[in-house]
Amino acid sequence: MENMSPQVSTKFDTIPREIPAGKADPEYPGKIMETRCFSRKKRFTDRKKHDIIKSNAAIPSQTGPAGGGCFRKEVGSMKKLMLGNEAVARGLYEAGCSLISSYPGTPSTEITEQAARYDEIYCEWAPNEKVAMEVAFGAALAGKRSACVMKHVGVNVAADPLFTIAYTGINAGMVICVADDPGMHSSQNEQDSRHYAVSAKIPMLEPADSEEARLFAKRAFQLSEEYDTPVFLKLCTRISHSQSLVEEGQREDLPPRPYVKDIAKYVMVPGNARPRHPIVEERTRRLTAYAETTDLNREELGEDTSLGIITSSTCYQYAREVFGEKASILKLGLVNPLPRQKILDFAAKVDRLLVLEELDPVIEEYCRNLGLTVQGKDALPLIGEFSQGLVAEKLGKTPKPWVALDEAVPPRPPVLCAGCPHRGLFYTLAKHKVTVLGDIGCYTLAAYEPLYAIETCECMGASVSSIHGFNKALGQASEGKTVAVLGDSTFMHSGMTGLANIAYNQSNSTVIILDNSTTGMTGHQENPTTGKNLRGDPAGKIDLETLCRAMGIRRVRVVDPYDLKATEQVVTEELAAEEPSVIITRRPCVLLKTVKKHPPYRVDPDQCKGCKLCMRIGCPAISWKEKKAVIDPTQCVGCGVCEQLCNFDAFRHE
Repeated sequence: MENMSPQVSTKFDTIPREIPAGKADPEYPGKIMETRCFSRKKRFTDRKKHDIIKSNAAIPSQTGPAGGGCFRKEVGSMKKLMLGNEAVARGLYEAGCSLISSYPGTPSTEITEQAARYDEIYCEWAPNEKVAMEVAFGAALAGKRSACVMKHVGVNVAADPLFTIAYTGINAGMVICVADDPGMHSSQNEQDSRHYAVSAKIPMLEPADSEEARLFAKRAFQLSEEYDTPVFLKLCTRISHSQSLVEEGQREDLPPRPYVKDIAKYVMVPGNARPRHPIVEERTRRLTAYAETTDLNREELGEDTSLGIITSSTCYQYAREVFGEKASILKLGLVNPLPRQKILDFAAKVDRLLVLEELDPVIEEYCRNLGLTVQGKDALPLIGEFSQGLVAEKLGKTPKPWVALDEAVPPRPPVLCAGCPHRGLFYTLAKHKVTVLGDIGCYTLAAYEPLYAIETCECMGASVSSIHGFNKALGQASEGKTVAVLGDSTFMHSGMTGLANIAYNQSNSTVIILDNSTTGMTGHQENPTTGKNLRGDPAGKIDLETLCRAMGIRRVRVVDPYDLKATEQVVTEELAAEEPSVIITRRPCVLLKTVKKHPPYRVDPDQCKGCKLCMRIGCPAISWKEKKAVIDPTQCVGCGVCEQLCNFDAFRHE
């Protein structure tokens, strides 16, 4: 139980209002109304009301008892609305975390950004998730609590150290925060991270709201140190990016644990690794026993025992909304390892069982292996993000009424921003019918109309490795007609090893690095090429040209993609070269606050001939009206690409 006292954060211009004991605010009973706009790197907060509840009554948390098993006595405590990611950051801070290393990736990015608000935590953007996990392990080994943060596909990159750290264990606590993306709102797949916890034999906690996100982050450190293991803290998009009430606690300042040299424990040569495997199995046995009694797994037996629901995470919220307060639910907060007897005991108290979980049937298959008959993926989908309406529909309940518009809403597919520095390059590549092997980043939007310029997108850095294989397979049939494209941050993440392969094994491949001075797709984070660290302070800066030459690439060219003529010339020359080459298109992202905007263009209707050549670049600032091009001055940044395309001098500066 946490000892809370009323706190007012001057960072948010908090205006507290006291409410008499036993009475609720008639307008906003015990709530904080908050509006947030996560616009790129800025965070705007409009706190409308901050209520301090003064009461001696025991108040349960949103998903039941605080911490899963007890009730919290709030005496003058204050609650805030927080995103799940912000709540995780708060929990890491309160747990005494000293270091966080991460690679940005939606929906996990805000955890690290919010943690950077606390001076007590050293936070950094690492080049990739593997490095981030190894950095966090190093800090934990040194005796300081640490964390690394990544999205679900980032665990693929970090899997190498993950499985070995599971054997070595840690010194101080280490938490691995991973955010899955059911429905693939911003991801290339919707893999289920629970499989990594099962396979690596590492405990995994899964919160169901923001308050649990805070509490589970703290509990994860406790489990990590008690069981000598890194611990997964798993979120999903709906938990990461939804808000619910959180009660802030105090930071626990812990002395560092002394580092003790232990070769048998930490040097994983075969002779040392073999004795560690039985330790992992014994740890799993002890954690399974812990799962039977921990308050992280909570039985909520209701009046209706005709159906028992086993669930976790956001699906718990859907279950409560669809089946109501009388439903009987076994809510799992520790999703690996799962309890055995607790599930069997719950099953004995209900007539039939339903397992409600997103994506793969991890809990369902575990229950079936216990000999239980359960309903699950026979009624619910294996794919996509769930919702209250979907759960109700699939399980024969009446969905809540909703209102639809009578008229069809025009689709608004994502596009490259007005003034995007990548547009000129992709127009040039499309014009010359070049095969473009793509990568992860906002430039992937060039795959859509009207450019249709990107032809592949698998994972970070894959474009560079793939073009080598593509050209080795086809030889002269593809050389000179194919390029790989990837961003500066993606190149630092996983592109360098692919380029090393090109230089070493000598394929006639052209790699284009789109240097826009930021990690744009995840909200303008710094990277090793920008010269600034996570907090925006000066940092080491890697020179891309020098790096590529040092890796064995003799032909390295730099061009401004706003200059269509120069871009076309460089692309043509490098495709014609009979050796590996790198083109760096350098122009800062137009959305960076340091980028100066030029006056918008306008179209002279008398000069416009309606040829639609300007429409081929897909600029959202240009539209078509009455057979003429029209520019929206509120979007146009004056990049000048359209002016260079027009053969009739129809584009003029305001």
